[in-house]
Amino acid sequence: MFINDKAEQLKLEQQHGQVDWGQQGVIMSGAGYHSESKAKEYKHVCKRACQRAVDRLKAGALAVDAVTAALVELEDSPFTNAGMGSNLNLSGEIECDASIMDGKSLRYGAVGAVSGINNPVLVANRLLSEAQKGKLSAGRIPPCFLVGRGAHDWAVNHGIPPCPSEKMATKFSLSAYKRNKHKMELAEKVDTGFNHHSKKRRQASETENGSGLLDTVGAIVVDREGNVAAAVSSGGLAMKHPGRVGQAAHHGCGCWAENTSTLNPYSTAVSTSGCGEHLIRTMLARECSSAMQCEDAHQALLEAMQNKFISSPFLASEDCVLGGVIVLRCCRCSDAQPSPDIQAILGKSYTG
Repeated sequence: MFINDKAEQLKLEQQHGQVDWGQQGVIMSGAGYHSESKAKEYKHVCKRACQRAVDRLKAGALAVDAVTAALVELEDSPFTNAGMGSNLNLSGEIECDASIMDGKSLRYGAVGAVSGINNPVLVANRLLSEAQKGKLSAGRIPPCFLVGRGAHDWAVNHGIPPCPSEKMATKFSLSAYKRNKHKMELAEKVDTGFNHHSKKRRQASETENGSGLLDTVGAIVVDREGNVAAAVSSGGLAMKHPGRVGQAAHHGCGCWAENTSTLNPYSTAVSTSGCGEHLIRTMLARECSSAMQCEDAHQALLEAMQNKFISSPFLASEDCVLGGVIVLRCCRCSDAQPSPDIQAILGKSYTG
């Protein structure tokens, strides 16, 4: 199981020797390689995201609102590949993906390849909340997943402020776009010129730098009422084709959250990061959630990552695969005594 080292766990103080439901969550700033010079900033933005979630939970917010608050902080950072500072596509534009899932209602909201929205997770969250209100006029079913211009216009019509795409690009993302464009031009010359040695150098460069382009930020949280939620947001692959939608917007691929029920003894929340196409073809988030229903969650996750992802028949043609998860599992203690300040008690938890 790949566990990203740029993940921060949010925990508050224990009360009466018992852990509040609302004291658990994990934040990640993405899989892949990052320069050591930016390590402090990644850690700082994760801590700020944790604090945003903690503040919301302390104020009595539900898990779905806490993960949204955390991701807004991550999207606003120019260092993450989400919202501000996202990777540019082949046309030099920013298109973002995001999704959120509420473990209580099992509702899901997502946007794909949306431009001109600095916080796509806000759109995903609004889609989720609007769907919970029921059918639209004339019995129409409300959308849960919007893409492109339609997603942008829906967001603006529902009070989410637009942001010009050029303002979402940073010096770092623009510089990376120019470097990548230059590499592509060289690669095309190599492919047409059959220069064997240059081709080998190009392949080595792709291996060295490719993993740094796969970031998806995410958050998973359990609130004081025992509800879990998960969310992810991403600018997608660098130099991706315009209109490409990654795992961050696909149901069961980018994130998953499910409260305990008669069928599931544990509440689970999962967020993924890595190569979107690999994660989509394996539906890794939902696979990991299912695996965590086993008693030995750690072993089950190891086996799920190996059998459902690394050795998956859906990825048999791939030379290498890249993916990571953050997970949270919890259940209610049947013998726990409720306290005045704690509506539900965290019995067991697993985070990785």
